[in-house]
Amino acid sequence: MAPDELKELKIQLQEQLDKGFIRPSSSPWGCPALFVEKKDQGGKRLCVDYRPLNAVTIKNKYPIPHIDILFDQLAGAKVFSKIDLRSGYYQIKIREEDIPKTAFSTRYGLYEYLVMSFGLTNAPAFFMYMMNSVFMNELDKFVVVFIDDILIYSKNEKEHEEHLRVVLTRLREHKLYAKFSKCAFAVDPSKVKDVTNRKQPGNRHEIRSFLGLAGYYRCFIKDFSKIAKPMTSLTKKNAKFVWGPKCEEGFRELKKPLTTAPVLAQPDVTKPFDVCVTPPVGASVVS
Repeated sequence: MAPDELKELKIQLQEQLDKGFIRPSSSPWGCPALFVEKKDQGGKRLCVDYRPLNAVTIKNKYPIPHIDILFDQLAGAKVFSKIDLRSGYYQIKIREEDIPKTAFSTRYGLYEYLVMSFGLTNAPAFFMYMMNSVFMNELDKFVVVFIDDILIYSKNEKEHEEHLRVVLTRLREHKLYAKFSKCAFAVDPSKVKDVTNRKQPGNRHEIRSFLGLAGYYRCFIKDFSKIAKPMTSLTKKNAKFVWGPKCEEGFRELKKPLTTAPVLAQPDVTKPFDVCVTPPVGASVVS
């Protein structure tokens, strides 16, 4: 680690010791520690490279839901609130006999976690199980959960107040704590900036990277396949890489809906649908 990272390491180790998240260890296990960037307020988060431990861990197969499927539950909702738990994993204690397995080595000694650490292979699945258990009575009625993110959705403000009260009561009953700075419902400004400032792709890898990002929103972009076709053709095997006017036009056209705030709504599943197919470039569904 660089000198500034060592300074930050010492600070974070002391903070976690003071909070009771870690303790000094004499475990025969030991994985390296490293820093990753925090997404909400900048700064660095101390993480551990648990790949050796994960390789010998029996995997928890509890299902993690697909985000697109969760969004399907929002049909008819007009008022939303998002709650993100504060250091969600750290709110779960580790079984005493498993604590030595979480040991990690640093410049300042060997430590082990008393709470669930980032990087453990079964952490997302177990956390998903816990959150679903907490909100089982509210799931798909006015709550959707994705690991430590809770989305409350309602048809009007009066209804939303009651839904929020229920969710906050559940959190209090189970002693789960939210982080105010991460409670919001909006597009991440940093992601918008990344798309706005993205330069013209210079190779196949960069095209695939851009189309992968844009493809996440393809269900909201009319004629996505048609617009992306000139760029998609350049990613094919043995295709000559020539960035022409049609590629540039498609690139700019796809950037627009990714950086603006269109009005989106889930379809009303109580009404009939017409399926319209336009081969070979793609298909769309309209109500």
